[in-house]
Amino acid sequence: MSERRDELRHQLVRNVHEVKLERQTREPLYDTRCGTVSDGTAARKLGAGYDELPAGKRSCPYHFHHAQEEMFVILEGEGSLRVAGEMVPVKTGDVVFIPPGPQYPHQFIDTSNATLRYLSISTQERPEICEYPDSGKYGAFTQGFRASQRTSANLDYWDGEP
Repeated sequence: MSERRDELRHQLVRNVHEVKLERQTREPLYDTRCGTVSDGTAARKLGAGYDELPAGKRSCPYHFHHAQEEMFVILEGEGSLRVAGEMVPVKTGDVVFIPPGPQYPHQFIDTSNATLRYLSISTQERPEICEYPDSGKYGAFTQGFRASQRTSANLDYWDGEP
């Protein structure tokens, strides 16, 4: 390849089979290997991750976004999308669309006997607030700042001010 083509490939192309995966686990329910696909690319408004979810495990806590919209592409396997209080079956080839807002809290659960593999694609709006209905907490995220708190621990607007 030419130097220019090599540069373009580096800026624009990623292979999910070459993504460095990190294990995130919290026994007994959660265990996933995931990695960021879009880091270091020219993408500015989209992000992508690759996830491998073992049989019987959940990917992340049940949550919804206030700003980001997500899309998931099921590459291999089957399982359930826990969404809006329902269990919706998903399988290889399915594309799942999750708009922001409290109507669509979501979580993947591998209800099969094999690994579930999928791409998670999202808009990268920041700041972002995620709420977690099972635990009553929320997270605030932006460049260089992350905070999690229980909604019940909200402070008065003037608390601590002179």
